[in-house]
This record gives sequence, C-alpha cells and structure tokens, in this order.
Amino acid sequence: MRTKSVRSRKNKTPGSATQIRASISFPPETYGSLETIAKRKKVSLAWVVREASDRYIAEKGPLVART
Repeated sequence: MRTKSVRSRKNKTPGSATQIRASISFPPETYGSLETIAKRKKVSLAWVVREASDRYIAEKGPLVART
C-alpha cells in the first residue's frame, strides 16, 4: 500500500475566511467523473470535491470535533 503525502498551506486572502489548500491525487476514472460533474453543474472541480467532502462528513457524523 502506498503512503500518500499531503501538502497543505493556509490560504488567507483579504475579506475571505482562512482555508487550507491541499494537493490530492485521484485515479484517472475518478478525476474524469469529477470533471464531468463540474462541467454539467457549471462549477469548479474544487467546488465538487468540497461539496462531496461536506456531504460525506455530514453523513458519517462527527468523526472528529470540528474547530
């Protein structure tokens, strides 16, 4: 099993909330599906990933305390 490294950096722009930028790798089929969803919804691929992540967390319950 390969280990994955995650690089993140806090991104703070004037007038916006602090966010963390992460680099994530996907299998080609998954990435293609995400691109298709983003194009159909007319949103960015990042928006699709954030929305999916939020829904996953809401569905699974609070696995860790949110800060």
